[in-house]
Amino acid sequence: MKYLDEYRDPVLAQRIFEEIRRITTRPWAIMEVCGGQTHAIIRNGIDQLLPDQIELIHGPGCPVCVTPLEVIDKALAIAARPEVTFCSFGDMLRVPGSAGDLFRVKSAGGDVRVVYSPLDAVKLAQQHPERQVVFFGIGFETTAPANAMTVVQAAKLGLTNFSMLVSHVLVPPAIRAIMESPTCRVQGFLAAGHVCSVMGTHQYGPLVEQYHVPIVVTGFEPLDVLEGIRRTIVQLETGQPALENAYARAVSAPGNLPAQQVLAEVFEETDRTWRGIGRIPNSGWRLSGRYRAFDAEERFDVGHIQTAESALCRSGEVLQGLIKPNQCAAFGKECSPRTPLGATMVSSEGACAAYYQYGRFEDKRSLLG
Repeated sequence: MKYLDEYRDPVLAQRIFEEIRRITTRPWAIMEVCGGQTHAIIRNGIDQLLPDQIELIHGPGCPVCVTPLEVIDKALAIAARPEVTFCSFGDMLRVPGSAGDLFRVKSAGGDVRVVYSPLDAVKLAQQHPERQVVFFGIGFETTAPANAMTVVQAAKLGLTNFSMLVSHVLVPPAIRAIMESPTCRVQGFLAAGHVCSVMGTHQYGPLVEQYHVPIVVTGFEPLDVLEGIRRTIVQLETGQPALENAYARAVSAPGNLPAQQVLAEVFEETDRTWRGIGRIPNSGWRLSGRYRAFDAEERFDVGHIQTAESALCRSGEVLQGLIKPNQCAAFGKECSPRTPLGATMVSSEGACAAYYQYGRFEDKRSLLG
């Protein structure tokens, strides 16, 4: 299949591995921002085949994983209301809040439904005017355009029984927060190609200049990730940090301008709390004043809900790149896909889920003695 098979070519992969080994002379720590890239790395054993000097740090780029506990609890409170039909993508239903998850609300009689598009929720609102239909809108810049267009469509239809619980977050402020953390070890970033396909690459240049850190935009196939690593190592070894686009087949510098226009119309920047990182200024979107009537948080008055994270779950440290999943004492024991303590074990893009699925139960460093 074009743009798939050729990016999984083992012969080309071996050549890139050899080139990376040839040019690497010092230890380097590189963070892949996106959880999809993390799964590609672990599934294909890329981290195990790289030179020992190169450490891949798993970043916070999983939208399910970084959704804070308080937002999950707001979703649970709304979904439990008898007049509400609560719609969500399937990966959010098992994310634990402070007292259960959406599946538990459903089993207790709540009308919780899995949808495949936010427009499915709009159709339900049209078909059931007696119900309050709420869509759980989470994600990075990638999923935001579809959610924005859904709100526009609901407004055009004059729906008064549709609303959205919004928890959108933005990548560039997260990179800034990571670089300014006193515990930061990151020396280069692999940026998420699908985010940049929407927003373009112009937001990353100032980050390169301010923090003198390479940022390479990459895709999600093995050769995409390897080429991103190779380019990052070249920059690090030469001491010449830059913004590079290694995913030109999908990403352009300006990005998707029509999508950006609808985002600017429907959303406005706001401070957001990230699970494991904390509150980051201007790191998310909320509905703009023009569309605030569709804000489920205000409609159902759940903005006051505040909750504390689990003391046993160390997913926050995983999301910051401070530990690997298998360095958490609960990993594979108290915390598993059947009994998850945090979203990183639930999400299909979570680092803990990747380590569990592909059998990474032992810390590499402990195995080496």
